[in-house]
Amino acid sequence: MHTTISLKKIGFIGLGLIGGSIAKAIRLYYPDCELIAFDKNKETLALAIAEGTIHTSCSSIDDNFKHCDYIFLCAPISYNAAYLSQLEKYMDRNCILTDVGSVKTSIHREVIALGMEEYFIGGHPMAGSEKSGFVNSKAHLIENAYYILTPSAKVSEEKVQAYCAFVESLKALPILSDYKTHDQITGTISHLPHIIASCLVNFVKDTDTKEELMKMLAAGGFKDITRIASSSPVMWQQICLKNKENIAKILEQYIEELKQAKTWIENGAEQKLYTMFESSRDYRNSVPNSSAGPIKKQFALYCDIVDEAGGIATIATILASNHISIKNIGIVHNREFEEGVLRIEFYDEGSSENAGRLLRKYRYIVYEI
Repeated sequence: MHTTISLKKIGFIGLGLIGGSIAKAIRLYYPDCELIAFDKNKETLALAIAEGTIHTSCSSIDDNFKHCDYIFLCAPISYNAAYLSQLEKYMDRNCILTDVGSVKTSIHREVIALGMEEYFIGGHPMAGSEKSGFVNSKAHLIENAYYILTPSAKVSEEKVQAYCAFVESLKALPILSDYKTHDQITGTISHLPHIIASCLVNFVKDTDTKEELMKMLAAGGFKDITRIASSSPVMWQQICLKNKENIAKILEQYIEELKQAKTWIENGAEQKLYTMFESSRDYRNSVPNSSAGPIKKQFALYCDIVDEAGGIATIATILASNHISIKNIGIVHNREFEEGVLRIEFYDEGSSENAGRLLRKYRYIVYEI
């Protein structure tokens, strides 16, 4: 319980993965707070009621949304703007209206056009999962994740500070930004990588041999760096359309980087190429591991394994007998390690670290990439 933060009622428009996870976190840390929700999917609302996550399911945006401390817009980006106008008449002076979308400019423009700036603070919890929907939501999904807040120009400092404190109480890490900077940043570190991954996968598909040798040999490392290409096509189509000005500009700059690399390769510029790889290595190694970013982190390690019967079973038994759950396991054939390499993926960082210590204790050679 949080005695310093008094919350009586919170509303949700949309109760998918992010909305559901925030609702469950609130239910965990503020058990006495009333939660209400509207979602087009009636089964989602029924499940949320049955699980005890929300108290009231709404068939439309109605009087239930009066007197809320917070209202979270958690529907797809393209729908949130439409819901704003429906919420306008239910806004109390002290209510904080927020969203959870990864693009901010479009909704801020709509808020300004409707004259709702005094209520609105944009929100973007940098958390996610390969799976979507309320059924996959978890109270701890936003824990230790950066949560970017983009206050409107006319919202009070008191509301901004209250929202920061609220985010901290849910174990997330609030960061303040203006909405234009937010879209530039996420365009570079989240939207661009997804586009690159999709284009790279399509390039391999389109240039593969008739026997699909590229597909066969690409496993392991290729699947690691293109993992995010498996994300929802609908969601990423919407993001590209809503953040198109930023993404187009960022892509133009990135294409120039590729052209520069192409020139160095063509000219055999040894020092330039070395510096390019050295600089990228050093910067990547300086990126912190501790907090969740916009692209979901994988917790995996690689372990040398002799190609013999029972090798994988032995490792699985060691981990299982120490209560360490494995998310995925498999041999990687195209990595330049000493022998066969086993890639083991875990559900969380603690499990990955414990597994590494345990396997080293049993004299396995472990690589944490």
